[in-house]
Amino acid sequence: MTTIAERITHKLDAAFAPQSLQVIDESHQHHGHGGWREGGETHFRVNIVSEAFIGKSRLERHRLVNAALSEELADRVHALAIAAKAPGEG
Repeated sequence: MTTIAERITHKLDAAFAPQSLQVIDESHQHHGHGGWREGGETHFRVNIVSEAFIGKSRLERHRLVNAALSEELADRVHALAIAAKAPGEG
């Protein structure tokens, strides 16, 4: 059985062929808050750099990531913080 973080990593790798990707489970920081569940894997931060984001606005990039993770967002993931950049962006 794979973790939610592994599923997110696999889907983003397949969708964007990123130059770099970090998927960070921040659920422990939200214990007792809305959307938190026993066992965690509810709140994530994604840092991704991909050529797929060249020429796209911040909103377009977030929509692309959200679309790639639609199943996870509809199921267990309550919150997803996204930093999506094109190569060379600071």
